[in-house]
Amino acid sequence: MSVHVAKRRLAPADIRGLKGERPIVSLTAYTTPIAKLLDPHVDFMLVGDSLGMVVYGLDSTVSVTLEMMIAHGQAVMRGSERACVVVDLPFGSYQESKEQAFHSAARVLKETGCSAVKLEGGAEMAETVDFLIQRGIPVLGHVGLMPQLINTTGGYRSLGRSDKEAEKIRRDAKAIADAGAFAIVIEGTVEPVAREITGALSVPTIGIGASPACDGQVLVVDDALGIFTDFKPRFVKRFADLAPQISAAVEAYAEEVKARTFPGQEHTFQVKTKPA
Repeated sequence: MSVHVAKRRLAPADIRGLKGERPIVSLTAYTTPIAKLLDPHVDFMLVGDSLGMVVYGLDSTVSVTLEMMIAHGQAVMRGSERACVVVDLPFGSYQESKEQAFHSAARVLKETGCSAVKLEGGAEMAETVDFLIQRGIPVLGHVGLMPQLINTTGGYRSLGRSDKEAEKIRRDAKAIADAGAFAIVIEGTVEPVAREITGALSVPTIGIGASPACDGQVLVVDDALGIFTDFKPRFVKRFADLAPQISAAVEAYAEEVKARTFPGQEHTFQVKTKPA
């Protein structure tokens, strides 16, 4: 009798162990079908609060709720079996206190089965990161441009151009690494600063709009596939241009429906005639 042995899913410790071995591959994922397609190719999938803009059409990530993150985390887990899955903690679900952060993170892990959570913040969140890790919750950090703070930082822009900004990002990254994060996303940070931080830290850095020297890279999957076309940040490379193909497919479908050429007989269920 054959026994099915489930594949071992990559863990946060595996991701951390890739520093210095090879570049780490990551993309965001929000749905089961996309997770199935990404799973063989990425080291970890990030269920990012970017889903607020990409999936729900919101102006920013600030309005995303914990319930939304849990629902999409569950969907991604159902579609994957190999990649490590990390779920973002949304704005307002962890900043109030360490205890609030633990309650939110514990819900995410218990209700989705994911391996870790991600939270934004630097030195001011280091105590919270340590608190979570000491209680069994792996954390992916996020420094540099932090989308949840756009209302106080003046919108989306690259950071680290001034000495003051660069020094803050360096301090933030070190504080989160020292607190025990298994890796740190560096977003929207000028290349020399991201490169310097990567060389200084013992944990992997995951760049998005940062540096090719980062230990890994992450992109919003809809950006990489050319589906989300509202805007294209400088740091995005479209590895496909699916939006025109989707539009053309829908146009062809509409034309066939109007012409009554779809569905054809081969697409319908017929009553089988009984032999006489």
